[in-house]
Amino acid sequence: MVDPFGRAIYYLRVSVTDRCDFRCVYCMSEDMSFLPKGDLLTLEELDRLCSTFVARGTRKLRLTGGEPLVRRNILQLFHNLARHLDSGALDELTLTTNGSRLAFFAPELAACGVRRINVSLDSRDPEKFKAITRRGDLAQVLRGIDAAQSAGIDVKINMVALKGVNEGEIVPMISWAHARGMDVTLIEVMPMGAIEPDRLDQYLPLSDVRAEIARHFTLRDLAYRTGGPARYVEVAETGGRLGFITPLTHNFCESCNRVRLTCTGTLYMCLGQNDAADLRAPLRESASDDALNAAIEEAIARKPKGHDFMIDRAHTAPAVPRHMSVTGG
Repeated sequence: MVDPFGRAIYYLRVSVTDRCDFRCVYCMSEDMSFLPKGDLLTLEELDRLCSTFVARGTRKLRLTGGEPLVRRNILQLFHNLARHLDSGALDELTLTTNGSRLAFFAPELAACGVRRINVSLDSRDPEKFKAITRRGDLAQVLRGIDAAQSAGIDVKINMVALKGVNEGEIVPMISWAHARGMDVTLIEVMPMGAIEPDRLDQYLPLSDVRAEIARHFTLRDLAYRTGGPARYVEVAETGGRLGFITPLTHNFCESCNRVRLTCTGTLYMCLGQNDAADLRAPLRESASDDALNAAIEEAIARKPKGHDFMIDRAHTAPAVPRHMSVTGG
């Protein structure tokens, strides 16, 4: 799959549910209304959709949410998709999780061929963690990270930089994670969905964060890539990697290689645009994949050059109305 700008699209992110057991302040409202369960694609339909993308050249599948591990019987989908790893058609099957259920699922995820995961962790202070997530238990997440590493799964920590909230924890987070052999990726707040805090109050440019980190560590640019949007540096003092996802201060659109599928079968060609394609209708209209393939091809042909994310005093409203949990970030 190649988009109108010559970018090869080989990375599919699949939101298997919009539900989450946390309510992170930058992601969703505290009083969220989630989709009726009857609106969701079945696990068998998600398998068929993912497999169609794999047949079209997708090499990396990431299951997201919401929180993917709250979806009932989700390990069935991991087990089924693992066949593409076994055949060599797929390079990587992975997930992004808040870690709340990882202690239970980690051994079976490893058995399904999951070798690397991202865990969202914005604070290692229990009270601050609970305030950011509105209900999370830090100890439970840390047990999940322990379980994943014990199962042989590489863990990368995703940390959203929040102005006035966790600025002082970024350098300690890097030291802690690198001491445990985990990479860290820092992420700027993205203007998606209406939330109670003002985006401008939350937004912390990673250009400023990097300058502060450089006061403590020696940073060396790396060519290393994981297939996602992060740009990496090596921290000389720890030997670990540190990534920066900067949709606002330095967007990553020129190298975009991904599209996003929701749990209802809607395909978003860009995280920061509203244009989408309905894949549920062609999926259900026939046992043949002809109509589905045609819909995917037409959608890729509409993939835009880049997003419209902006946060400043003139742009505090969300750039897109859907919350981050709908498309998994």
